[in-house]
Amino acid sequence: MTKIILVFFAAVAAIQVIKPLGWPGLKHRRDAWKLAAGGFLVTVMAVIVAAMFQPSA
Repeated sequence: MTKIILVFFAAVAAIQVIKPLGWPGLKHRRDAWKLAAGGFLVTVMAVIVAAMFQPSA
């Protein structure tokens, strides 16, 4: 699941660099770092949630 999230955010960040999306907060090419940071945070949260529901040994 985390790999899918990373690939999705990497693709959206690449699109942002090529042609800005125009979404609020993403008006310029230099705003691609926001997508990368968001992808990282979502991935970390997914790992934490998965670890919370993993049965303990």
